[in-house]
Amino acid sequence: MSHAAEHTLPDLLCDGLDLVFVGINPSVFSATQGHYFARRINRFWPCFSRSILSQHVRQALGVELLEPIHDQLLPAHGIGFTDVVKRPTAKAAELGRLEFAAGAAALVVKLECYQPRVACFQGMMGYRPFAAVLGATNRSLALGAQPLPLGRTQVFVVPSPSPANAHFTPAQQTEWYDRLAVYLQITSRNSATDLRTPSSGGSSRSSCSIDNTSS
Repeated sequence: MSHAAEHTLPDLLCDGLDLVFVGINPSVFSATQGHYFARRINRFWPCFSRSILSQHVRQALGVELLEPIHDQLLPAHGIGFTDVVKRPTAKAAELGRLEFAAGAAALVVKLECYQPRVACFQGMMGYRPFAAVLGATNRSLALGAQPLPLGRTQVFVVPSPSPANAHFTPAQQTEWYDRLAVYLQITSRNSATDLRTPSSGGSSRSSCSIDNTSS
């Protein structure tokens, strides 16, 4: 295992997830802390907490505000985490094109394996190389629901929650998570049967595990 693999964030993935959040790559700080979006200035946890998307998790955990320390509890409530590239960096701009391409190809394999109902990319920077693997062009890319599903997994893109993203306010970020919650409800109604449930019966989330390997 490489030095980068030893110190990256683990994938929080398992069978039967409703939603997987896909980041660009872990920050060095987050990897050191061992939690997704660990910097307090990152907008993810505050905006996610204010959204109806997290309501069932907050009620189940008995908290008003979700924080980075809660990330490993979320798969049991249908929400997982991973990244396009697993190598931690101080800034996403440090990642190269080939690294993005390799990470996107590995991500396709992960999503095909776990088949979450929806994969939500946190920003276009991470979604573009993934879309390229699926054959999409940059001209067709926009925030929201994507026209190219990956098997049984639908794809959605929200703005990056990074504080460096000056194009969206925290209130607008929360609105995008609300839109995602509505999209999850729509996809749930449109699913006649849950094809991800193992034939052996029981809870499809019982196989949840933390994968410490890198892409």
